[in-house]
Amino acid sequence: MILLDAPHQTLARPPARLSAHTLVALHQLYYDPNIDNKNLAQKWLMQAQVSPQAWQFCWALLSPDKVPEIQYFGASALHTKISRYWGDIPAEQYDSLKTQLFSQIACFASGSRMVLTRLCVALASLALNMMPEAWPGAVAEMVRAFQEEGNVADGRARCLALLELLTVLPEEFQTSRLPQYRKGQVRGALGAEWASVWPLLRQLLRQPDSPGPVKARVLRCLSSWVLLDVPLSESEALVQDSFSALADPELFDTAVEAVVNAISQPDSQRYVNTLLKLVPQVLQLQDQLREAVQSGDMETSHGICRIAVALGENHSRTLLEQVEHWQSFLALVNMIMFCTGIPGHYPVNETTSSLTLTFWYTLQDDIMSFEADKQAVYLQVYRPVYFQLVDVLLHKAQFPSDEEYATWSSDEKEQFRIYRVDISDTLMYVYEMLGAELLSNLYDKLGRLLTSDQPTSWQHTEALLYGFQSIAETIDVNYSDVIPGLIGLIPRININNVQLADTVMFTIGALAEWLADHPVMLSSVLPLVLQALGNPDLSVSSVSTLKKICRECKYDLPPYANNIVAVSQEVLIKQIHKTSQCMWLMQALGFLLSALPVEDILRNLHSLITPYIQQLEKLAAETPNPSNKLAIIHILGLLSNLFTTLDISKQEDELGEGVPLVKKALPQSGPNPVVVVLQQVFALIQTVLSKWLNDSQVVEAVCAIFEKSVKTLLQDFAPMVSQLSEMLGQMYSTIPQASALDLTRQMVHIFASETDYFPPIKALFELVTSVTLSIFQQGPRDHPDIVDSFMQLQAQALKRKPDLFMSENLDVKAVFHCGDVGLFLAHGVRNHTSLQTELLPHCADVPSVGQVVQEEGKLLLQAILEAIGGQSSRSLMDQFSEILFSMNKHCFALLTVWLKEVLQRPNFPSSRLTAEQKDTFSQQILRERVNKRRVKEIVKEFTLLCRGLHGTEYAADY
Repeated sequence: MILLDAPHQTLARPPARLSAHTLVALHQLYYDPNIDNKNLAQKWLMQAQVSPQAWQFCWALLSPDKVPEIQYFGASALHTKISRYWGDIPAEQYDSLKTQLFSQIACFASGSRMVLTRLCVALASLALNMMPEAWPGAVAEMVRAFQEEGNVADGRARCLALLELLTVLPEEFQTSRLPQYRKGQVRGALGAEWASVWPLLRQLLRQPDSPGPVKARVLRCLSSWVLLDVPLSESEALVQDSFSALADPELFDTAVEAVVNAISQPDSQRYVNTLLKLVPQVLQLQDQLREAVQSGDMETSHGICRIAVALGENHSRTLLEQVEHWQSFLALVNMIMFCTGIPGHYPVNETTSSLTLTFWYTLQDDIMSFEADKQAVYLQVYRPVYFQLVDVLLHKAQFPSDEEYATWSSDEKEQFRIYRVDISDTLMYVYEMLGAELLSNLYDKLGRLLTSDQPTSWQHTEALLYGFQSIAETIDVNYSDVIPGLIGLIPRININNVQLADTVMFTIGALAEWLADHPVMLSSVLPLVLQALGNPDLSVSSVSTLKKICRECKYDLPPYANNIVAVSQEVLIKQIHKTSQCMWLMQALGFLLSALPVEDILRNLHSLITPYIQQLEKLAAETPNPSNKLAIIHILGLLSNLFTTLDISKQEDELGEGVPLVKKALPQSGPNPVVVVLQQVFALIQTVLSKWLNDSQVVEAVCAIFEKSVKTLLQDFAPMVSQLSEMLGQMYSTIPQASALDLTRQMVHIFASETDYFPPIKALFELVTSVTLSIFQQGPRDHPDIVDSFMQLQAQALKRKPDLFMSENLDVKAVFHCGDVGLFLAHGVRNHTSLQTELLPHCADVPSVGQVVQEEGKLLLQAILEAIGGQSSRSLMDQFSEILFSMNKHCFALLTVWLKEVLQRPNFPSSRLTAEQKDTFSQQILRERVNKRRVKEIVKEFTLLCRGLHGTEYAADY
């Protein structure tokens, strides 16, 4: 039982030792310079705060002789106990607790602000827990209590304390842990109490002698209450008063917040008449907005823009529908346009324009959602607005002068880059409304700019090109009649700046698909790309553009191939680009070579990779050290990226689990060029491995070469299956690594079903399985990556070639145990359950699997039920449901017996379950042999019962 004492006294006199401990811990937390002591003190205090004794010491900590930090902890402890442990408080002591809190708030009304706020939050939490039954009219009582005359605090302090209490009450409701059904009740009760709040707020806001701090607190209080969906019609007068407060610099920020919160509530759109009254109020702010912009007052312009955007963005459809008021809404749209085009460079001279971009999406969506006849009317009015928007956005996207840009910080440059991406997204979206006319518009402007005798800034040219690029990147422009003209204009651009050159490159890259349909134009732009390739400042844009061209236009590039390879080789040898761009460049060359005759591919491959092979031979002969390790990984990476895209077959689809494995190869004499190269360097790669077998990164880089080659070549890789299988087996036997298992899985996927290659694949599979099983015996938790890859390999083998499990050399029972629940609780659940769900369907057709399931299935079921019963996270229940469903589908008779036996155990899988609940679960599971979704629902319901969460708000919100 909690004993509540009178105000200003402890609940029950705390033991001196506890009080001393608390004070020492608080002193350490706030004043001890030693961080370890601080951490220990914080941990101890958090435990003390939730202990039963907190009810006793928190009042003592609020004593007037304590410093504010200690008083603050006492107030926080009170709030914690009330908000989280409400069930501990007997109902007969509610009123006593309420009285004490009122008294403490009155005492601190003129004291420490931070302590006052925590006490108000504590009383707010008390009110929310008591409303509406135990404390009807709570807010009205609060207002009365603080309006009464008293000696504890002067009138202004009492007023501010009341406003603080009224402000934190809705805020506490938003973060409270009330059950869902209670939240609805309390929200309704608070809504009814608004009638006690708004007259007080309005009176204080309109009183000429109300001091600034009081009015600011009133506006904060309004902001807090409107978030409870107070009807806009009921807060209209206060919102109008908030507009008046915008003229006062001291109240400006809080007034903006109040107005924005009020008109942003989803329910506000119901109050059309009120919204229509607010439009003129917003429009009246235009003079204040212009003055702020002219004087460089970014905070004021930002705040007014927030209000205009909040009204426009949240209510554009409602205001569009009020056709008789179309001019006032158009005026609001133009006001937002002014905010979009606000002078200055974002984010250095202005931070407002970015606020408006979402509005333009919303307005366009609303216009386009009307039926055709209405839409036509709106488009007549708003298409010119959107053309103006494009001009404004392209102006805002312009870079500053080189001198100014050089003074920007790296953070400002990054923010500007992101801002331009947002503009790019907006332009792409606007194209849906303006269509081909937008491209024509941009082309005309660019043409006039490039053919003009007048001097023009590179920034203007770059912005127009950026507009083209934004649209061409995501929209199909193949049928646009202006693209040929644009391609013709690009060589005329005087590229004397890195940003402009970057945009030229990205624009060409965005038009790669168009160039594939119009290959005659390649000669106009390819020289520019190859020239840019030698400039390290254009590394990303030039390499990515060349890669796009080589991918999209490869069948039209043979005439240019020698030149492309020569330039690429030169920049690679000079090491102009960073590692990632070198990899992209190799992928580009892979695409390019794919379209050449086999003899040309071999010739170019020889020329391209011979320097790297020579370097690799030299590195392989050296004693391993960190620098030559990086060089080896780099060379192996270049080879694997080249082989990723070097595909001489017609079919270009990437390999997927369900994709047919046969590709229509072009007629060729002899093996695939990639295989020829791999066979030539195979011995060298083995030498590298022998030196670096202990290094997982080098092993991974080696495996990547073969894995990417296998994925690309499919059956064409066949000549290497035997020697690669042998090498993989040796590698894995010496030092097991996950990358070797991943490569084995790829080999199993493609070649296990091929009669000619089954023997080496079978031998490799048995070997890596045997080695991995020994790792499991030693302790798999130390090798989570190997566990994960092994499970994927076993599941793949079952799916692709179950015959692999018929071997006498394979310990199926041990493999089955690897998928035990205890393991997949530790790591990678999805992969572990996939092994079990792949094993179970083979009970009938693979005798060894059937025998193991019969012998060990009951243990698996027991482990799954333990997990469902509370031993595992609720987020994993779907995976366990998959196994149960598979058991039910493929070994129903066994599952029927096992469920009965396992669930008969007392307190299993949870002491909270009744025999009837277990029986119901068993029957429900056994009934569902087709509907997997229903099994998941049954398991989720059952795990809630096991955990005592069924029917709680926590369960519903999960």
